[in-house]
Amino acid sequence: MRIDIITVLPELLKSPFEASILKRAIDKGLVEVHFHNLRDYTDKSYNQVDDYQFGGGAGMVLMIEPIDKCISNLKNQRSYDEVIYMTPDGDTLNQKLANRLSLKGNIIILCGHYKGVDQRVRDLFITKEISVGDYVLSGGELGAAILCDAVIRLIPGVLSNETSALTDTFQDNLLAPPIYTRPAEYKGHKVPEILLSGNFPKIEEWRENQAIKRTEELRPDLLE
Repeated sequence: MRIDIITVLPELLKSPFEASILKRAIDKGLVEVHFHNLRDYTDKSYNQVDDYQFGGGAGMVLMIEPIDKCISNLKNQRSYDEVIYMTPDGDTLNQKLANRLSLKGNIIILCGHYKGVDQRVRDLFITKEISVGDYVLSGGELGAAILCDAVIRLIPGVLSNETSALTDTFQDNLLAPPIYTRPAEYKGHKVPEILLSGNFPKIEEWRENQAIKRTEELRPDLLE
C-alpha cells in the first residue's frame, strides 16, 4: 500500500510514523507513506495557499489551485483507489471502513486546515470524506494519523500475530471481552478460573459471551 498525505504541516504528521507499529510496517516494505507540503504547489508570494471566503465570514479557506496541482502531479505518476478528505462532516471512521481501506493499493489523504477547502476541491477530486468524530480539530493532520494507524495495522504482516486484529473491538460489531495477564491473583483480585483451565473451547465460549454482555451494557447500538 502507498499513502500520500497532502498537508500544510508535514512536520506535525511525521512523528507517528517514526515509531512502533507504523515504523515497523514501513521498514518491512508493507506500506509507503509520503508527505507533500501544499506550499510547494503555489506560485503566490509567501507560499500562500489560503484566502478569504467569498461572501464574507470568519476563517481562511484552502484554495483549489495548489491542491489541484498536487493531486494532478501524483495522479500523473500512478493511479489511486481513493482520494480522501479529512473533514468533521465526513463519514465517521469505524472498523468496517478501516477494513475496506486496508485492501486498497494507493490512497491520497488531503488534510483540511483553517476553515476547510474550496468546495470545488470536494466536488472535483475527492472520492471519500472521513471524520474521526463529532468535533473540530485545528486541521486534518491528527485525523489522518488516526486513519493511517487504523488501516495500516490491518495489512497482513504488520502485526506480529495476524489473528490479533481479527479479535479487536468492533470487528464483529462487538466490544472485546475482558483480558488478563500475570499474576493470576493481585491484592485479592483473581483472574476468572475458566481462563486458567486450559479448556480452549470453553474459554472461547466464555470470551464470546463476555463480548456480547459488554456490548449490551456499553454499546447496545452496535447490536441493532
